Amino acid sequence: MSTDKQIYMLDELQSLLEKQIEMARRSNLRRVEALAEQADSVVEKIVKTKTFDQPEFDGQRKHLVKLYKKLQLILAAGKDSVGKQLRQVGNVRKTLKAYRDNG
Repeated sequence: MSTDKQIYMLDELQSLLEKQIEMARRSNLRRVEALAEQADSVVEKIVKTKTFDQPEFDGQRKHLVKLYKKLQLILAAGKDSVGKQLRQVGNVRKTLKAYRDNG
């Protein structure tokens, strides 16, 4: 595969990761998932062409890893936030039940 095609695939993956990060920040998880499917397809092509085995792509590979880690952190923070909200809803339900039972 030509270097230009490899660069194109890496740029495409970077763009998809950046879009995922933005959608994750907006809590648009459906869009994050859709973009992840597209990214998986690009990653498969990158793996098949062994692009990351070539030293000239080390810088871009490292940048992609940073973006991926950033996405993981945002998603983990969102998961934590949702967990807290669910616990709050559970507490409200218990309180309402207590009022109903005693009223």
